[in-house]
Amino acid sequence: MDNKAYIEEKGKRSKEAARTLGNTATNIKNKALNMMAEALIQNVSFILNENKKDMETGQDKGLSRAMLDRLLLNEKRIADMAEGLRQIAALPDPIGEVTKGFQRPNGLRINQVRVPFGVIGIIYEARPNVTVDAAGLCIKSGNAVLLRGGSEALNSNKAIAEIIAKAGDAAGLPENSIQYIDIKDREAVNIMLKLNSYIDVLIPRGGAGLIRNVVQNATVPVIETGVGNCHVYVDSDADLSMAEDIIINAKTQRPAVCNAMETLLVHKDCYKELLEKLAPKLVSLGVEIRGCEKTQALIKAAVPASKEDWSTEFLDLILAVKIVDSLDEAIEHIYKYGTKHSEAIITNNYFNSQRFLKEIDAAAVYVNASTRFTDGFEFGFGGEIGISTQKLHARGPMGLEQLTSIKYMIYGEGQVR
Repeated sequence: MDNKAYIEEKGKRSKEAARTLGNTATNIKNKALNMMAEALIQNVSFILNENKKDMETGQDKGLSRAMLDRLLLNEKRIADMAEGLRQIAALPDPIGEVTKGFQRPNGLRINQVRVPFGVIGIIYEARPNVTVDAAGLCIKSGNAVLLRGGSEALNSNKAIAEIIAKAGDAAGLPENSIQYIDIKDREAVNIMLKLNSYIDVLIPRGGAGLIRNVVQNATVPVIETGVGNCHVYVDSDADLSMAEDIIINAKTQRPAVCNAMETLLVHKDCYKELLEKLAPKLVSLGVEIRGCEKTQALIKAAVPASKEDWSTEFLDLILAVKIVDSLDEAIEHIYKYGTKHSEAIITNNYFNSQRFLKEIDAAAVYVNASTRFTDGFEFGFGGEIGISTQKLHARGPMGLEQLTSIKYMIYGEGQVR
């Protein structure tokens, strides 16, 4: 069977599964999610062995430190994946929820009700945890899922997908509710982009190149997730000790993810006091500082920032630093270079915090907190299928509600028009 026929057959099976899954009882879906979580824990050794193969191949290919970190699995990360499934099981089932109800003057009673999309296609790169997050959220929201992960994580993804699909089947889910496309050839992605007959919506999750390819070439509807060129702005009225803690967390806690800070903006009135203490700590943690002229003059370890650095999602221990004259300049910089993902201001000035919240155009805007919280798990969604940076239908961490559509159910008593 050639690639096109193989993927079309997968799509057909997903479509058939979706018809039943959309009406599957909540208790069965929850049972499946908990059994999937238990299956991950029971198969930790197998998953780690498969992940080791991917890590060795990635190292041989010279994958970046950031990419290898995204690819790496360990017992804690697998335990977190399992816990995410349990959290999803504990959340209310969105399917069948009446979000609005009203009666017309002619007596028609109209209810707006949440329903599944049907089949969701997920295209992602080098993040084995996405296999679990996507499958769990899709199952709870009544959607069949067709997964296509990056070739870098093929062994890990196949192992995880097989384990959770088998557990789901045993719990009573329709067969083929969770399917994985194990074709390395990039042609697989291009086929999925045109699979309108079987896929209801596509969600890409990965780097700028992948997302651009999907958005520009898909005929299937796309919910766009975006890259994260995230900023932290330290205002003149900031608590500098708080700012220091937030900056270190936002940059170094896990630099290879989309909600990590990439650019630090500091007001001219406090940059010397802040950076003289902060810079040595960042350097000791392995951070390369790329700064403007004032930053370079203050920090010996800093190298000149290029124009490209201001618009780059490094996904690494690299930080661009710029000293700004005002809140206006900070907002203008973010407007010019930001990717509408996550932005933060550190300030004790209420007026400035409210201006920042209102004027910054991003999915998540923070006052006195790290950008690292833009995450479905941290928001209480039990994981996420991606961070949407678009404005249609869904924005920010995409949990269960964002994986549903609506339909109208109308009750009449013989009315005609």
